[in-house]
Amino acid sequence: MKVAIASDHGGINIRNEIISLLEEMKMEYIDLGCDCSTSVDYPDYAIPVAEKVASGEVERGILICGTGIGMSISANKVKGIRCALAHDTFSAKATREHNNSNILAMGERIIGPGLARDIAKIWLTTPFEGGRHANRINKIKEYEEINS
Repeated sequence: MKVAIASDHGGINIRNEIISLLEEMKMEYIDLGCDCSTSVDYPDYAIPVAEKVASGEVERGILICGTGIGMSISANKVKGIRCALAHDTFSAKATREHNNSNILAMGERIIGPGLARDIAKIWLTTPFEGGRHANRINKIKEYEEINS
């Protein structure tokens, strides 16, 4: 699996932690920044990750900002993206099993690095269940097609 990862200035520490996790898991990744502590705009980082996921260049994306909210809102504007904001392991697992999320968003000001690693690992390793959940995902895809 290939993963694109990015953060704004508010998520650099957890981004670095997740990059270490990806390396430990021997997962290929593309790091799209940011590498500064000065204020930047989260859409400038969320949208490129979402576009890489939507195009199929990578299978999944991980986004981190202060709360994860701005990143998730921005990423979900890209057709084909199902970005889920998760700050606990149960939600991380459920969003993969039931929603087939393709981008994970987290907030560095909400969770610490240990929990972020646990969430990311669960999210990266949990498969989509399909079945009745696939019908729901297909309804989202149909809506996107009609309204794009």
